[in-house]
Amino acid sequence: MAEEISRADLGTSTSIADSAKSRSFWPSSLRWIPTSTDHIIAAEKRLLSLVKTPYVQERVNIGSGPPGSKVRWFRSASNEPRFINTVTFDSKADSPTLVMIHGYAASQGFFFRNFDALASRFRVIAIDQLGWGGSSRPDFTCKSTEETEAWFIDSFEEWRKSKNISNFILLGHSFGGYVAAKYALKHPEHIKHLILVGPAGFSSESDAKSDETITRFRATWKGAILSHLWESNFTPQKLVRGLGPWGPNLVHKYTSARFGTYSIGDILNDEESRLLSDYVYHTLAAKASGELCLKYIFAFGAFARMPLLQSASEWKVPTTFIYGYEDWMKYQGAQEARKNMKTPCEILRVPQAGHFVFIDNPTSFHSTVFYACRRFLSPDPDKDSLPEGIISA
Repeated sequence: MAEEISRADLGTSTSIADSAKSRSFWPSSLRWIPTSTDHIIAAEKRLLSLVKTPYVQERVNIGSGPPGSKVRWFRSASNEPRFINTVTFDSKADSPTLVMIHGYAASQGFFFRNFDALASRFRVIAIDQLGWGGSSRPDFTCKSTEETEAWFIDSFEEWRKSKNISNFILLGHSFGGYVAAKYALKHPEHIKHLILVGPAGFSSESDAKSDETITRFRATWKGAILSHLWESNFTPQKLVRGLGPWGPNLVHKYTSARFGTYSIGDILNDEESRLLSDYVYHTLAAKASGELCLKYIFAFGAFARMPLLQSASEWKVPTTFIYGYEDWMKYQGAQEARKNMKTPCEILRVPQAGHFVFIDNPTSFHSTVFYACRRFLSPDPDKDSLPEGIISA
């Protein structure tokens, strides 16, 4: 079941239950944390006003828990249904479906610079993972890596069934790449191609122990404090919430620096920076939920507790890895995985781009995605050449 919302009515898209929770006796200007679900959806609408392609926003009902599970969504005693915030862009008839999953501390609006170009060739669907963005935010009570992975994988599968889609291309960025890969391992029958953009999870805790830089840092008092905070599940979002009404300014300074002053590629213009900062603040400051996955999925330093490298031999879906030249996620992990994969795999590196390659260099990113999907887009894919500036690793 999906509650469809027209572009003009985006601001009213929350479910009745979520709307009730988002209301407060105090006006937002007087709250310590001036945000709500309504604020998130409104900020999303403003950010996506930069996108020219028409789209539909909906909150897709995924029920209260996976069928047959002894545990409702995430150890909750509530039978309340949960929703996945979803945007679907207009496309040409018979266009292949591309589903996009955002990374940690992000939401689907981070792809705002990409929707128009990608929608020219695909039926683009982007989601907020459960516990993020405008999706439902259940209490996070997972206590293990296995339970935490199931939180994301099973909720995505319920979303897929509710949307009744299959045979699609799945793209995930960073932590979203980790989730996409884990989903593909469990449900390969639904995916015809996997695109992992700067994916997390290809390095393990053992890699951390052999990394002299991290070992030395952990031995310092700063490293000890940060390691303790990590294991205590202290997230960056808690800092944003703790700053209350000063949180928006902190977020604006970060986005202006990362995608402006210190941008590796195409800097955001003033309007893009303002709208993205506003959107990021509301998604970060809202109720803690999916963000609390961090310590269960990764050890300090973002080293996976259950690394994807160990599952490379079980890969069943053709895969393309995309990295920015300056990405702090190292492409060498993908190279190691490829040695054990029994399916087609290519690794492509995009110039003038870091971890947010799709924001830093959107034009080259789009060309790289089209090239990765040439089997579905080109009448003669074998004759397609590597886009200019792109390096095959």
